[in-house]
Amino acid sequence: MSPALGYGISALAAYLAGSIPCSLLLARYGKGIDLRQHGSGNVGATNVARTMGWGWGSVALALDALKGLLPTLYIPELILMSNESHTHQMVLCGLMAIIGHTFPVWLKFKGGKGVATALGVATVLSWKAIIFACVVFLTVFAARRIVSLASILAVSSFTVAVLYMSWPTPFTAQGWSLSAFAIAAPGLIVLRHTSNIRRLLRGEERALRVETPAEK
Repeated sequence: MSPALGYGISALAAYLAGSIPCSLLLARYGKGIDLRQHGSGNVGATNVARTMGWGWGSVALALDALKGLLPTLYIPELILMSNESHTHQMVLCGLMAIIGHTFPVWLKFKGGKGVATALGVATVLSWKAIIFACVVFLTVFAARRIVSLASILAVSSFTVAVLYMSWPTPFTAQGWSLSAFAIAAPGLIVLRHTSNIRRLLRGEERALRVETPAEK
């Protein structure tokens, strides 16, 4: 298999894996509801938590993270079968998994925000940076209870952490792809939060309120 074909197949496989609408399927088969018609209408883990409770939301978060982690970790080995360091291949697969989640072919390219899937990808690519980002997320969420704000600041802090750890040479031959990922993936996620940013600026973004069984 030529390298170009291997990269192409890997990218497609990762995209299709990321496109699996885990939260939508979980809501449909777990509670018999269409997630797009409840809560915020988003097909991500946050809306599962909002409409079905913390337990279901945690399962959705784990599934969305796994569909980023597993393609990043295994597709380069299964398809490219490279014995060399394959950071570039892993970055490609990780980014395509996130794109698959945000623009899934199965849902007419209307997907989630990409945060949970990016969590899985980033855990493979830079676990130190993702720990820092998770601390930022938890701190902001604990203070404000606004998932969008916590997510935006967390992914931005991931970018800062990756570039800081690779400074002063973040774009070397071996490390440029990780640095590029640390800019591109958070950039995509922030763009997916455009409507949330507008509401934040207007002071209209609501804090997360999870329904309890008694309220349903």
